[in-house]
Amino acid sequence: MIGNRVTPGRVIRTVLPAEVEQVVALHARARATYYPDGVPQDGTDWTASWRGALTRPDGRVLCAVEAGRIIALASFRTPEDAPPEVVKLFQFHVDPGHWRRGVGAALHAACVEEWQADRRRTAVLDVHVDNRRAQGFYRRQGWVSEAAEPGDHHLRMRLGLPGE
Repeated sequence: MIGNRVTPGRVIRTVLPAEVEQVVALHARARATYYPDGVPQDGTDWTASWRGALTRPDGRVLCAVEAGRIIALASFRTPEDAPPEVVKLFQFHVDPGHWRRGVGAALHAACVEEWQADRRRTAVLDVHVDNRRAQGFYRRQGWVSEAAEPGDHHLRMRLGLPGE
């Protein structure tokens, strides 16, 4: 496990379970930006979902903190039925008020460092098909899109991780 990353004014570290409400609020703000008709109300209890992610022994949730406030987060683990060298980035969000300031790139770099230290070889993620901003971000970080089926709501992307 990689330790905290500290740069002037910013820390990247593991999210604490007591911070679940901050995480849920940031997640809601970020998701609202890529649903033009409003965030779907599908009955998901996001507090319970995030609490589960924060306490899973096989996963990690990292965050970027500025001025004592979580401004970005990333949740990842090995997906079910996947080999141990694969990691899935389940959630990656930057608070919209902090876009285009290098926060996402710094958090992504911390994730990649963690994945490499854990000897992962491939990272995968699913991004909403309408979230062009996120797709562009991931492409700039080296992710490659896989073919999507017509009607899919998400696009699968893959990142090869260099070995030692």
